[in-house]
Amino acid sequence: MTDPPGEVGDKGAMMMRIRNALLAATFLALPLAAQAQPISGLYVGAGAGVNLLQESDVSISGPLAAGLTRADRSATVEFSYGWVGVVSLGYGFGNGVRAELEASYRTNEVDSITGFNTRPLRSSGTATSYGIMANALYDFDLGAGSFMTPYVGVGAGYQWHSYDGVRARSSNGASVTIDGDDGQFAYQAIVGAAFPIAAAPGLAVTAEYRFMGTLQPNIDVRTTGTTTRGSTDVDNYNHSLLIGLRYAFGVTPPPAPVVAPTPVVAPAAPRTYLVFFDFDRADLTDRARQIIGEAATNSRTGTTRIEVSGHADRSGTPQYNQRLSERRAAAVAAELERRGVARSAMAIQAFGESRPLVPTADGVREPQNRRVEIVLR
Repeated sequence: MTDPPGEVGDKGAMMMRIRNALLAATFLALPLAAQAQPISGLYVGAGAGVNLLQESDVSISGPLAAGLTRADRSATVEFSYGWVGVVSLGYGFGNGVRAELEASYRTNEVDSITGFNTRPLRSSGTATSYGIMANALYDFDLGAGSFMTPYVGVGAGYQWHSYDGVRARSSNGASVTIDGDDGQFAYQAIVGAAFPIAAAPGLAVTAEYRFMGTLQPNIDVRTTGTTTRGSTDVDNYNHSLLIGLRYAFGVTPPPAPVVAPTPVVAPAAPRTYLVFFDFDRADLTDRARQIIGEAATNSRTGTTRIEVSGHADRSGTPQYNQRLSERRAAAVAAELERRGVARSAMAIQAFGESRPLVPTADGVREPQNRRVEIVLR
């Protein structure tokens, strides 16, 4: 009397192609799954979308069928696309497994009724399904860098299927009306993916395909001109595509990345060059020019300050030695400038005999105290 779930019309074929594409995409992703997404604790979800109620072959039975020919009591009902809504309350176990309770509602308008051995027919009415399902689902973790988490699930429960004013009318005024509801065991399969929203920890957008079917509901049927009633078994196979939101409670935002402090580069150790002079002289020797050249070359890398300090030994008066140390500092600074060091980069100073490199008594001639120190900082 009824087609199996796989035998559908043009609309059903299109929905099945969409379903198969989603299934294929999910199972292609499975080899990439490393470990389950750690969803732990309570969550809620809701979704809505488009629903296709698969066409149903109906056949009148009961007392009413006794007065009808075989052709008069058979017909096919096709439905337009309708809508579906679901809400769910679930719990994640932290290992990818989730369990949830779901309430759903589906409705579709009748598109056409053909049969009952009467043509042409005009048709109207609505078919509705609503009920409770218990679902078990599994999330596949594609890694910390993935923008989505695919999942699959199965469910079982109880659905009421209602035909509201489903009527076929012929041109001569005769009509057949299928009206009533019946509850039956229901089952479903779910394939979907969750897309976490980084700005709202715990919140994710979901996209799903669902197939939901029930055992055949038995609905009342009657015809015009008779008080005799009958019944008919109808099919209830639904293909649904839904977009929704899911919120998991207790999800804390990921810790902010720890930014390593910028290492403080210790200042380079000062480099010191000693330029020595003959007794009571301020002119540069060949060796002195060589040392000054090295200092000039090295000052071009990592140097912010160049100190040029003149000194004298303790032979002679302090006043004379002060002037001598100034001449020596000036001679070295001039040579540095000649070798490309800007005068503005140099701090030129003279200390006379006040800062001997080798401490001596007053009046002692000490070669190491007759010097200019070049310090690169």
